[in-house]
Amino acid sequence: MSTTIPIKASHASSSLPVVEFGRSADNLLIARVGDTAFAMIPTADGRHFLATGWRLSRPLAEWTRSDFYGHCGLVVDEAAFRALVEDNARHQRERAALGRQEVIVQVNTPWGPSQGATLYAEGVMFHSTASHGGFQLTPGRNASIHPKLRRPKGFYEEDAEWAAVAQGLPELFTTRERREADETIRNHWPEAWETIHGRTLEPGESRERDRQIFERAHAEDWIVISAIRSDHRPGFTEVVATRGGKRDTRTAERRFLVPVEEYRAGPFGFVIDEARHLAYDGPSSFAGWRS
Repeated sequence: MSTTIPIKASHASSSLPVVEFGRSADNLLIARVGDTAFAMIPTADGRHFLATGWRLSRPLAEWTRSDFYGHCGLVVDEAAFRALVEDNARHQRERAALGRQEVIVQVNTPWGPSQGATLYAEGVMFHSTASHGGFQLTPGRNASIHPKLRRPKGFYEEDAEWAAVAQGLPELFTTRERREADETIRNHWPEAWETIHGRTLEPGESRERDRQIFERAHAEDWIVISAIRSDHRPGFTEVVATRGGKRDTRTAERRFLVPVEEYRAGPFGFVIDEARHLAYDGPSSFAGWRS
C-alpha cells in the first residue's frame, strides 16, 4: 500500500503569469512569461530560432544572448514569436487553474521506483524516476482511455503514450497539451487517430502512415541501411542496402556506390536505383567488409 505525501499545488489565477516583451542589451527581441525567458535569435543564413532561458531576474534590457541556452526550433518572424510567447502564457495559466499537486509517493513503476510525482486528479498520477517517467491510472480512470490506445495495466510512458491519457481525459490537460497529444497520436498511431476522428489521413499528415506507405511501395527495392564516404572511390558514398530496408542477420546485404552529391538518407531511407547506382564489391571503407 503506497503513501502519498503532498508537497505543493498550483494555484489558479486568470492573470498570471504576466507577459513582458522587450529588447535585450544586444537588441534581440525577447520576452518573459513567469520563470521562462524567450528570445528570437538570428541564424547565419538569415533565419531565426526560438531560444529559452530560466529565471532571469534582471530587467529585460540587461539580458544578452548568453542568457539563453534552450533551442525550440525556427520562428518565422516577430508576429510568430509573439504568438508563441502568448501561447505559452495561456498554457501556464490553464495549467495553474488545473491545480495539479506535487507529491511524494512510494510506489514502483515500469520505469523504476517513483522519485516524485504530480497528481493530476484522483486516480491520475504522473511519476518521475531515475531513468524515465509516465502516467499511472487506476482501473476506473483507465477505462476512459480509447480502446485502441489503452494499456491494460494503466501505465503510459512519457515520450508518446502520455498522449492517450490527454485524449481520454481532456479536462485534466491544457489546450496546448491537448493539441500536442492529438499530433502525437496522429504521428504514432494513425489507425487510432482515424477511428477517433472518423476520417482517413492524407499523405503528409502522419509520419507513421507515411512510413507505412513508403515500406509498401519499396518492399522489394534495395534500401540503404548504412552509409560511409568511400576512401577507395572519391566522389562516392559507399552504402550497404537490403530488400525493403530490413535489418536482421538473415537478410541478404549488397553494397552500392552513390554519388556524394546525390546521397540523402531521407526520413525513411534512401532507395537504390539499380539502373543508375553501381553495384559494388571492391575494397570497402566499412570495417566489417574489409575482409
